Amino acid sequence: MEIKKECTLSTTDSKIKCEENKRKIIFINKNRDNVDKITVDDCQITSGLRCDYLVKHAKKEYFVELKGEDIKHAFQQLARSISILGSDDCQLRKCFVISSRSPLASAQIQNVRLQFKRKYSSDLIVKNISFEEDL
Repeated sequence: MEIKKECTLSTTDSKIKCEENKRKIIFINKNRDNVDKITVDDCQITSGLRCDYLVKHAKKEYFVELKGEDIKHAFQQLARSISILGSDDCQLRKCFVISSRSPLASAQIQNVRLQFKRKYSSDLIVKNISFEEDL
């Protein structure tokens, strides 16, 4: 799927923030490279399961879901978003679930992490409230 210009913010800011309802992730852009922050939910994808944001930097993709407590639903949203928007030539892919609180046991999350690694060649990171990631 082609990325819509109206859904994309291209920036060289040192910090790229994705936030919603006190949950946030900040991508640290030390070199001030050009980064695309794509609003997926209700812009790039308007129906069905979808994550909140996709941040693209060089051949790297960072899929973001800012969630309340329904972590299992977040995994489904990320999986569908990757299947629609993921690039074949991606060299690094990471998925982030930033939740208000995670009710899943770490063993359950570990199993889903393995599935994401195998099926989507993606790391899966689940954090509460706030997180920072270097690009």
